[in-house]
Amino acid sequence: MSAFIRIRSTLWRTLIQAVPTVFGIVILVFLLLQLVPGDAADVLAGESGGATEETMAMLRAQFGLDQPVLTQLLAYLNNLAHFSLGFSPRYNTPVMTLIMSRLPGTLILMLLAQTIAIALGIVLGAVMASWVGKWPDRLLSLLSLLLYSTPGFWIGLMALIVFSVWLGWLPSGGNITIGADLRGWAYVADFSRHAVLPVLALAGFFVAIYARLTRASMLEISRQDFVRTAHAKGLHPLHVSVRHILRCALIPLTTVAGMHFGTLLGGAAVVETVFSWPGLGRLALEAVLARDYAVLLGVLLLSSFMVIIANMLVDLLHAWLDPRIKVR
Repeated sequence: MSAFIRIRSTLWRTLIQAVPTVFGIVILVFLLLQLVPGDAADVLAGESGGATEETMAMLRAQFGLDQPVLTQLLAYLNNLAHFSLGFSPRYNTPVMTLIMSRLPGTLILMLLAQTIAIALGIVLGAVMASWVGKWPDRLLSLLSLLLYSTPGFWIGLMALIVFSVWLGWLPSGGNITIGADLRGWAYVADFSRHAVLPVLALAGFFVAIYARLTRASMLEISRQDFVRTAHAKGLHPLHVSVRHILRCALIPLTTVAGMHFGTLLGGAAVVETVFSWPGLGRLALEAVLARDYAVLLGVLLLSSFMVIIANMLVDLLHAWLDPRIKVR
């Protein structure tokens, strides 16, 4: 029951803190985008080969771009109050529809990359901590340093050359084979083949961080008094490593994983561009090029929500992992 009380208290406290954070993000991002030169009317006029001043004025009036900044902000807040993200001038489609069509691709890419990064990071870090100072520790430390120092987009490009161009084992872009019309497990298998390279390219950097962090945390915790007491009781070394040392080492790991969720989202945008993966990152890039600030604002706002939710889940996980977290 005490664990349930801790988790419930942590959830309410995080929700209360999230409300002003979200409101501040909306206002700040909206005002920052107003400082960017150009708008969707300029891009539409350029794509059509030119436009008269009357046509430009009509376009801006149609999309509400001729209104004062405060009026536009109030209109946008009113849309949010009605669970709407506005309308895209570039795509002639509601922003929510566009984002929902790209969101699953980004979520799958991020969740797979984060899961693989955490799993490999914990395993590699535990091996390094168990063999500290010996050749497995030195070899894996060198591998972690290489992964940490190498940009994700470079790993993606090299993986494309090796596995797609030279070997022909994996597709070079997209998320499904165009025109294949697959169903069931055939669709899942085809989707998985397309996801292998972008997921590994995105996860590489974070594997190195989590492995080094797990190693350092386990070495520090292994010198604590309660670990020596567990060994003195005659507990099996594997039981002590997993039940006592590794569980405590997960607390800083989950903290860093939550903090890196925004970095992971930014990395996904680069990886999506390299592998032509249909997701929020590519949508944001297309919105920037088209000066479609309604879409860009929607993507940034949703990304902020995702980061807040990730940190909320980390807080709840801490309340479950660490009994020392008390109700406040």
